[in-house]
Amino acid sequence: MHGPASPGWLLVALCAATGAYCLLRMRSSVEEQRLTAGGEALMGFGMAAMAVPAAALAPPRWAWAAYAAVFGAAGLRALWAARSSTHHLHHLVGAFAMVYMAAVMASGVHAGVPVLTGVLLAYFTAYVLWTGTRLIPVAVAGGGPGESVRAAGWGDRLELARACRLSMGIGMLAMLLTL
Repeated sequence: MHGPASPGWLLVALCAATGAYCLLRMRSSVEEQRLTAGGEALMGFGMAAMAVPAAALAPPRWAWAAYAAVFGAAGLRALWAARSSTHHLHHLVGAFAMVYMAAVMASGVHAGVPVLTGVLLAYFTAYVLWTGTRLIPVAVAGGGPGESVRAAGWGDRLELARACRLSMGIGMLAMLLTL
């Protein structure tokens, strides 16, 4: 993506760390969490790869087409999975945003359609704010008097999954702003 190198590398680190945590979440005993975590890991690592500053590594044009193909396939999978869970609609929007950014970068113009970019920026801004507000109650919640709180494994910690989604939403906003 275009922009200063230092924030670009920070975005790469954030997205790669998020993708790595999502891989850990794939060890969950809950099938739906494993499937969701797999899609989010792909998104995190894909965002990390796309966020590498152009000054450090300018990928060839065919790489952007490969990104578009991978995230197009992820979007189709999210569309199929949306039949059973509305959370997959967010994955569909995220995959579409990645395809859109890859297409813009492949075109060589490096400026997207202002209206479409604005709609995606509005969506991800709302998503970040919504996810952030949902994160607060989980972080302070605990077992009430007489309730036992079972220690959750790394793959089953809801507050970490939400923090992961929040960081990817922020990363998507940063990437869209550089178009």
